[in-house]
Amino acid sequence: MEKQSIQKKGINSNRLKTIAIIAMTIDHLVSVIWPGYPKDWWIIVLHIIGRLTAPTMWFLIAEGYHYTRNVKKYIGRLFLFAIISHFAYNFAFGIPFIPFQTSVFNQTSVIWSLAWGVVAIALTDEKNFALKGWQKSVLVMIICLITFCSDWSCIAVLAILAIYGNRGNLKKQVSGMMIWVLMYAVIYFLFIDKVYGILQLFVIICVPFIKQYNGERGKWKGMKWFFYIYYPAHLIVCGIIRVLLHGNIGVMIGG
Repeated sequence: MEKQSIQKKGINSNRLKTIAIIAMTIDHLVSVIWPGYPKDWWIIVLHIIGRLTAPTMWFLIAEGYHYTRNVKKYIGRLFLFAIISHFAYNFAFGIPFIPFQTSVFNQTSVIWSLAWGVVAIALTDEKNFALKGWQKSVLVMIICLITFCSDWSCIAVLAILAIYGNRGNLKKQVSGMMIWVLMYAVIYFLFIDKVYGILQLFVIICVPFIKQYNGERGKWKGMKWFFYIYYPAHLIVCGIIRVLLHGNIGVMIGG
């Protein structure tokens, strides 16, 4: 009899990526079609669905570091992806390609923070470097400064570190992540928009999905490359929609 692979129950990383992709697409389309901070209940609901994306990506980035066979190649791919995505992201939301012409916020995509998140894990991982506590703190602070200008700012890096540092303990992963998201939400609430500040806290809706993660990749090995292609491609489509609906103007607040 042929041996059959036994699949674990739950959600594999391919399915988690699919959930993140769908939520991300909804969120970005809503942002370019109805820019600003609309208070219509159904737009709020669509943006809440979009909050699934960031924490799922943070979680998968931490898992990717754990399972990768070559950290240097993993980091290299992410930085190449970040450069390509920079132009697609800025075109999508009408942000100048050269940073800091309009603001210090949302000057590039979240992929920039994801790539540096892996760097932060690698630098603080004792199996790579025997650094002292203060040295790790200084390096993380420098990375936070570098990623401050991106989507989700340095919060993405700090959340990734919290998730990886508590791997195997979902409660600590979630609580660590939410501490940083709460900080982000408070700043958003005080200085940008109160409703959308509260909205950021809905990243918590990722928990039921991540809780079902079974540690498997899934049968389709092409999902990784599909995401690398889909992310900038869908942003280009969003940019075309933006220009057709609103002209060549920026639609990202703070961008």
